[in-house]
Amino acid sequence: MPQYDNTIEGETRRVHIREVGPRDGFQNEPETIPTSDKIRLINALGRAGLKRIEVASFVRPDVLPQLADGVEVLRGIDLPDDVARQVLIPNSRGLDNALRQREYFDEATLFVSASQTHNRKNINRTVEETMGEVRRMGKRVVDEGLRFCAVVATSFGCPYEGRVPPERVLDLAEQFAEAGAMEIGFGDTTGMCNPAYASRFFAAAIERLPGIEVTAHFHNTRGQGLANAYAAFEAGCHSFESSFGELGGCPVPKGSTGNIATEDLASMFHEMGVDTGLDLGRVIEAALDAQATLGRKLSSHSIVAGPVAWSPRDRGRSLPC
Repeated sequence: MPQYDNTIEGETRRVHIREVGPRDGFQNEPETIPTSDKIRLINALGRAGLKRIEVASFVRPDVLPQLADGVEVLRGIDLPDDVARQVLIPNSRGLDNALRQREYFDEATLFVSASQTHNRKNINRTVEETMGEVRRMGKRVVDEGLRFCAVVATSFGCPYEGRVPPERVLDLAEQFAEAGAMEIGFGDTTGMCNPAYASRFFAAAIERLPGIEVTAHFHNTRGQGLANAYAAFEAGCHSFESSFGELGGCPVPKGSTGNIATEDLASMFHEMGVDTGLDLGRVIEAALDAQATLGRKLSSHSIVAGPVAWSPRDRGRSLPC
């Protein structure tokens, strides 16, 4: 299994940002988004420099009607060859359906909630049942030559059970690694994390998961999303998930607002001198297009303020401390 290096060597400062808006973001929208609009927006994100995009889900259409056109979207998008297309898979039946479309995607994500209650409400199974199936599904994913990604939801707290012990979260992560996962994301599903905890947790996760890409997935439900991302970065995490326009949330429970905005995350890192590989202007354009398509104001700060516009004499200078 390829080993992931969680360190930043020398003067190189770079993070990897995966866009999850076309799945995690769209699924929370109450009005059906036309397939053609989804395809246009995903193509725009690919032109903005994003190298990994979560495009679709193989959850049952009656559970998430908004994503029922996932196959049509996968077949219709036109992304650069170096952009990986990712799909979310809830169970073995979903994997069966996904593999019928194998030629249209590159990465598969399996997931579990660290909270028993959230896992039952989300996919109607116990955590143990889910992880038993993960071991079988993981082998199939790897055998298909797909990149096996994993997500532990409610890693930083559950709206039903409260605090989630970090040992439980890291134990599940290790089970995913044993099943063949190359990347493990930790989801702040309902925005319950804080920067101090993010710092401690990601330092521990990176130490416990050598050779695994450790990814942070924060929501901005309580306005701490970017602060948490910064804390995770300082702890050694250099892989993040975000959603353009700050789209998203969690269908279970209601009121769980969106992921941190891709354009806000990229803007923060750019101002810190950290490379994202993204064309921030194009990401903002895609978010503005999403706002117009949905017909409502989105929560992203950058689509209102735009990129930081330094005067010519300030460009390239370090800010005073």
